[in-house]
Amino acid sequence: MAQAPRENKTRGILWMLLTLLFFISLDTLMKYLMQSYPLIQVTWARFFFATIIAIGLAGKRLPTLVISRAPKLQLVRSVLLMSTTGLFNAGIRTTALATATTVMFTSPLLVTVLSVPLLGEKVGLRRWIGVAVGFLGAMIVVRPWQSELTATGTGVLLIFCSAFFNATYQITTRKVRLDEPLTSLLYTAAAGAIVTSLMLPWGWIWPSPLGWIELMGAGVAGGVGHFCLIKAMTYAPASVVAPFSYTSLIWATILGFLIWGDFPDLWTWMGAALIIGSGLYIFHREGVRRENR
Repeated sequence: MAQAPRENKTRGILWMLLTLLFFISLDTLMKYLMQSYPLIQVTWARFFFATIIAIGLAGKRLPTLVISRAPKLQLVRSVLLMSTTGLFNAGIRTTALATATTVMFTSPLLVTVLSVPLLGEKVGLRRWIGVAVGFLGAMIVVRPWQSELTATGTGVLLIFCSAFFNATYQITTRKVRLDEPLTSLLYTAAAGAIVTSLMLPWGWIWPSPLGWIELMGAGVAGGVGHFCLIKAMTYAPASVVAPFSYTSLIWATILGFLIWGDFPDLWTWMGAALIIGSGLYIFHREGVRRENR
């Protein structure tokens, strides 16, 4: 019986940093493409071309890699990733890239919360306080006290729902460590491609040659990015690698400003500071807890 690989936190962190590079590229392409193409078509491209990438990476090992030791969990992961992607794409159409990235930063907080019922972990009072502070930051970004729910506000709420599914996806990924990373990638990409292909008749605009390249780029970024994420989760716990996702705000801010002229307002920066600060504190407390075991 195959054994899960030994944990290597350094490798896990490096894989996570590479993940961020591809994911920010994916988010940027998604927002850009949805200015010209329907949500279903853009989401389809993300999964369809990722499937081609996964099959290419598998090569002659494909018949072996499609066999999972945890097929039910793999299907659950696929549904969670499809939900994450669909909600995020729907929200980012009306949300600035940096704001969307900030809201997705609640995923590590949600990983901590969900680790109790899903992984049986114990979370101490200090970490619960950190989670509460982080969600306060999220509320500042969402700003539910606004009198009218604008298109931007609706987009932010959709992205927050995406963050919830993303956190569950990350935890489930941790549970399928006995499967090879390519097996996990094949399941999530293929399932998303099949479901979105069935929905294509309700949303399709024939792309220009450049449009095809951009759609393929989204699939490549998504496929390689999730392969890197699976590798990161294979080598290190989610609580170790997740905090490094905060560095993506820098790139999201730069790209959002250069392409769309968006720059986060004071409220967003304040919320981001609370979310990032709480996430880093939870990471610190997790380290202390492990040392005291």
